[in-house]
Amino acid sequence: MKIVVGFIDSPEGNAAIDRAMEEAELRDGSLIIVHSKIGGRHDKAEDYLAMAKTLEDLTDRLTEAGIDHEVHEYVRGDKPATDLIRAVADHNAEMIVIGIRKRTATGKAFLGSNALDILHDSTVPVLCVKVP
Repeated sequence: MKIVVGFIDSPEGNAAIDRAMEEAELRDGSLIIVHSKIGGRHDKAEDYLAMAKTLEDLTDRLTEAGIDHEVHEYVRGDKPATDLIRAVADHNAEMIVIGIRKRTATGKAFLGSNALDILHDSTVPVLCVKVP
């Protein structure tokens, strides 16, 4: 079983990774880690370097745990929800794991919600994980 995991360097992103690792072990599966950035002129070089180091550390952690995985960093201008849905199709995955946080109704209305878009558009089950 292939599992797509949306990852950002945050408590929610780390909770998603932790749970996805459990799911991969439980289902004898592999992980497709997706970090998605819209990109553009507002991004700083140091942000890219910091994320590269974070993804390298994550790769080491998954390798040490013996979990089959791939890590993809997308900077294509798409919304993260679009990148995750596309990753499911590209890798023939059977599940998505995402970290979620509580947002106010106003926050959802003005900023949109990647989690909501993923839930609406996904063709596979989506496991939403909260920070413990």
